[in-house]
Amino acid sequence: MPDLPEQIITQPDELTACCDYLTSLTHFGFDTEFVGEDTYHPRLCLVQVATTDRLFLIDPLSAGPLDRFWDLVVDPARISIVHAGRAEVRLCRLATGKPPGNLFDLQLAAGLVGMTYPIGHGPLVNQLLGVHLPKGETLTEWRDRPLTPSQIRYAFDDVRFLLPLWHNLSSRLESLGRAAWAREEFDRLVTSVSPEEPNTEKWLKLRGLGSLDRRRLAVVRALYAWREEAAEQTNRPTRAIVRDDLLVEIARRNPAKERDLQVVRGLPHRDLRAIMEVVHQARELPLEQCPKPLDRDQDPPQVTLVGNILSAVLGDLAIRMSIAPGLIASGQDMKQLVRSKRAGTPVPADSLLTSGWRQAHVLPELMAVLEGKRLLQVADVLADAPFAYRERADEQ
Repeated sequence: MPDLPEQIITQPDELTACCDYLTSLTHFGFDTEFVGEDTYHPRLCLVQVATTDRLFLIDPLSAGPLDRFWDLVVDPARISIVHAGRAEVRLCRLATGKPPGNLFDLQLAAGLVGMTYPIGHGPLVNQLLGVHLPKGETLTEWRDRPLTPSQIRYAFDDVRFLLPLWHNLSSRLESLGRAAWAREEFDRLVTSVSPEEPNTEKWLKLRGLGSLDRRRLAVVRALYAWREEAAEQTNRPTRAIVRDDLLVEIARRNPAKERDLQVVRGLPHRDLRAIMEVVHQARELPLEQCPKPLDRDQDPPQVTLVGNILSAVLGDLAIRMSIAPGLIASGQDMKQLVRSKRAGTPVPADSLLTSGWRQAHVLPELMAVLEGKRLLQVADVLADAPFAYRERADEQ
């Protein structure tokens, strides 16, 4: 693989020339380095760009606004190639209010051709191109200047192989007839990342909610939304406002006044008045507007048992299809199928299995087993796909 010319861009005129060059291309790869531990929104510290014949490091701390670069990423006429590009999608949205227009994510593509999902950049380069990449700078301080030689080498190497990987995986997707599947996954990625519209249901993932009644759940939900807004307005991490466990603890204590919160260890006193206002407002909601009690870990044993069987079937099917099982569905998705079967209701519309290639090629196989229309047996424990299936006699 030939060495490519490398350029570090630190001046506005250099950035202009770089964007002029990128404008003439139909595709390029890029990666970003940022620091997000101390802020709500990540601070962009470096953009690495790869083309067929050049590599760039763009320093946003000195080269000026990157508006033209992000406009190129947003343009659907140009393919932008990334690896595990959730952060790049978020940064693009922060800069432009829009997602990338034509994204190709190498990690998703790898899962769709049967490789491990999720797979890191280094292992992907090693497995497809036979090149070993050192890991040296994953926790480096990217805000410091000047960049060290090892930082510069690491940054260039992060994009050096993006286009060869793209050519390899694109070819595999085409040969498997899965280019449309990949586009579906890329589109789902860019629409799922939106800093302007945070997922208000993320509070449901907090630990300790199972013992709370509806009104206390309403308090947690309101506190979570307040914390997100406060963190964004002050550009501070959410944990610096109030920790996750304290959101649940406040609701559990059901405080009546600020003094009731002063005894909660780790709770910043500066926000006690605002917290109590949120608590009072949540308490005043009509009961029907409060969240329903959560049914976590309340499944009967057979739901878990049958869900585990479906997970095994999914793993067997994934091997036969040459696709990473983790990219298709999760164990919770299998339990959801079982719950729907027990309740006699359709699979929820928000399930990944009810749309696109999963609905067409995966859901029917799982439902055939779940509904007893297809029987399975362990045919060969030495085989990669050890199960055998046959249609039930009265279904034939």
